Amino acid sequence: MSDNDGKKTLGLRGGPRSGNVKQSFSHGRTKNVVVETKRKRVVVPKPGAAQSAAGSAATTAMSLAGSKRPAGISDAEMERRLKALQAAKAREGEEAAQREAEEKARAEERDRMRAEKEAKEREQREAEERARQKAEDEERKAREAAEAAKQAAAGPSESPAARQPAGGGGGGGAKPSQAAPRKVDREREDRGRRKGDDSERRSGKLTLNQALGGEGGRQKSMAAMKRKQERARQKAMGGNQPREKVVRAVQLPEAITVAELANRMAERVGDVVKALMNNGIMATQNQTIDADTAELMIEEFGHRVTRVSASDVEDVIKEVSDKPEDLKTRPPVITIMGHVDHGKTSLLDAIRDANVTSGEAGGITQHIGAYQVTTKDGAVLSFLDTPGHAAFTSMRSRGAQVTDIVVLVVAADDAVMPQTIEAINHAKAAKVPMIVAINKVDKPSANPTKVRTDLLQHEVVVEQMSGDVQDVEVSAHTGQGLPELLEAIALQAEILELKANPDRAAQGAVIEAQLDVGRGPVATVLIQNGTLRQGDIFVVGEQYGKVRALINDKGERVKEAGPSVPVEVLGLNGTPEAGDVLNVTETEAQAREIAEYRANVAKEKRAALGAATTLEQLMKKAKDDESVSELPVLVKADVQGSAEAIVQALEKVGNDEVRVRVLHSGVGAITETDIGLAEASGCPVIGFNVRANASARNTANQKGVEIRYYSVIYDLVDDVKAAASGLLSNEIKETFIGYATIKDVFKVSNVGKVAGCLVTEGVARRSAGVRLLRDNVVIHEGTLKTLKRFKDEVSEVQSGQECGMAFENYEDIRQGDVIEIFERQEVERTLA
Repeated sequence: MSDNDGKKTLGLRGGPRSGNVKQSFSHGRTKNVVVETKRKRVVVPKPGAAQSAAGSAATTAMSLAGSKRPAGISDAEMERRLKALQAAKAREGEEAAQREAEEKARAEERDRMRAEKEAKEREQREAEERARQKAEDEERKAREAAEAAKQAAAGPSESPAARQPAGGGGGGGAKPSQAAPRKVDREREDRGRRKGDDSERRSGKLTLNQALGGEGGRQKSMAAMKRKQERARQKAMGGNQPREKVVRAVQLPEAITVAELANRMAERVGDVVKALMNNGIMATQNQTIDADTAELMIEEFGHRVTRVSASDVEDVIKEVSDKPEDLKTRPPVITIMGHVDHGKTSLLDAIRDANVTSGEAGGITQHIGAYQVTTKDGAVLSFLDTPGHAAFTSMRSRGAQVTDIVVLVVAADDAVMPQTIEAINHAKAAKVPMIVAINKVDKPSANPTKVRTDLLQHEVVVEQMSGDVQDVEVSAHTGQGLPELLEAIALQAEILELKANPDRAAQGAVIEAQLDVGRGPVATVLIQNGTLRQGDIFVVGEQYGKVRALINDKGERVKEAGPSVPVEVLGLNGTPEAGDVLNVTETEAQAREIAEYRANVAKEKRAALGAATTLEQLMKKAKDDESVSELPVLVKADVQGSAEAIVQALEKVGNDEVRVRVLHSGVGAITETDIGLAEASGCPVIGFNVRANASARNTANQKGVEIRYYSVIYDLVDDVKAAASGLLSNEIKETFIGYATIKDVFKVSNVGKVAGCLVTEGVARRSAGVRLLRDNVVIHEGTLKTLKRFKDEVSEVQSGQECGMAFENYEDIRQGDVIEIFERQEVERTLA
């Protein structure tokens, strides 16, 4: 865009003079402008000025050497300056001569290349001209032959002399065979001329491609422009020079598509497909080939192969051994385990000087609690409180796996119970030391000696029994023995010499996970090594995220968490599984890649488990399912551990005839999606410590879906058992009430055969069922048609009396047969 935007400059008419100019604007506006013109100064050089300028450089040395020498310069300095000036002039002359020689050489090279190019083009034109001339000759000969054949077919009776033209002898006439090609050539020239006229006529029209920039609106990329410039440069330098082959290190996974392989080798896809076809493999660019075939292709194209596996993405979080000088002492992790209602949480409350049990539903612990306690001596202890109910086996197993010391709580008035034995087995499997805390010793019925004796049956020998397991008698109610318990824990921790490196990427275990409405997915993590800081990027199981906030066991926000510190981590993209391992990564891309790989592996594993069945197994399962009644349920819980425990407990409910099927289990509030699934499946929704939102409640009321809320796992399991018991068929119980022996058989009109019987045992009733025994083999089972005593129809006959019996729709009775009389009774069944 120019400065005046296409407008005429202001000027004066009639010559260069000052005056007024009338300037016009839009909408009829005008303006008078005063314009002044100035004359340009023209400098005319004198005739001798050029010669004097040319000789000035030559006389510089003379002027310097003359009398007008600058003050303060000696003769030696003046001589050095003259020599430097002469050397500079000599260099300038040499450089000018060198530039002239280089320019002359480049001009000669350009002339040579131009001459070679013209010679090649001339040879190519001559070859094309020869080929065209040859083609025309062949075409003309073919036309002549065709014309001769046509004339021979038109006049076969004419003589060759008659077929010759009249002026053939004088040579004045033209031959028909020569006239025909000229006519065809003229037609071709006319068509070409008409085509040229059409193209010239259309050349002025605007096409869509021209309007959009010549290529349909698509602009050339920078890479295309660079390639075009490179081709032009090579063309100017004398033709395309063969590029040097770039050898690349190609990372090869277990399976790869042909297009991706070509991309990694930086080769054309068509070339790779062609190479595969040459090797007998018909594959398109979207097909997947195995690693061995891809390796052959990479070697054929001259590249290097680097084999990688999909699991290599997890190499960034492999275990790194810490140096001994980097290790520092860390607090011990103590897990409280034992049977339900033996006082585990109450004991921990007494240690923490708190009252956690008041917030537990039903007075029982249904989550894993993680707390830190500072003793009077200043020692820091990390406690994990596990549930004692039978359904929370997996929680106790996780608690034993991440702990350093297990405190086994046994009630002195209850001794060893099933979950106590299970806790002992978990501690032994995890190979962690154990401290036995005999609780409730303040009760009158307490018997600590019985507890110690019962523990001997499970290979737990306490110190009072000459063993190596510490035992402490405590009372959570009175506080008795708590200092001794803390001292025993400190002693055991000192023996273990627990150390970790806080100055490294954090690693921890997920104790519990839940979906909070206001905070999103929340995971309770016990840091095992390193330090987790706010802003760290991490991967945990199939989920990943960035630490948005860290909250300790007191509900306070902290900036970092070191080894053996339990914290709640916010910032996950999904709810992880309880027991997953948390690892800090350098970048979010690494974390996302690892999480996606783990999710794919889990998906493939589930698909493999579902597909690993034969046709016979599927048919057998379908046949078994026909005779099994199912009670479908949908479970939503507050935390991941509770959902897992409920599902495991419900899967154990049932027998060969009825079973409970959990269609879906999840964490968080009951949503409208859950109601839709329940309505489609015809099952109730079970909420454990969660509630349905407003839209879900309205949808449930409209569609008639039952929502049942529970806060204690006992009640949940008992109600599901009662509901599943309703699917059981009633049990038919038979009671034998008598036997009768047939003494004779009579044939009665309108009745058929009637057996004259003697009741030998019990009583015979008409409403009862009967079986006919012959030689102690049952040959018929049915009902009685008639039961008579003499001529009267009776309802029952006592033992020792004679009667007449006739069977319904059966007459094959003989003398000496025995009739067994029984009654059926339906009994309702329940699940144990």
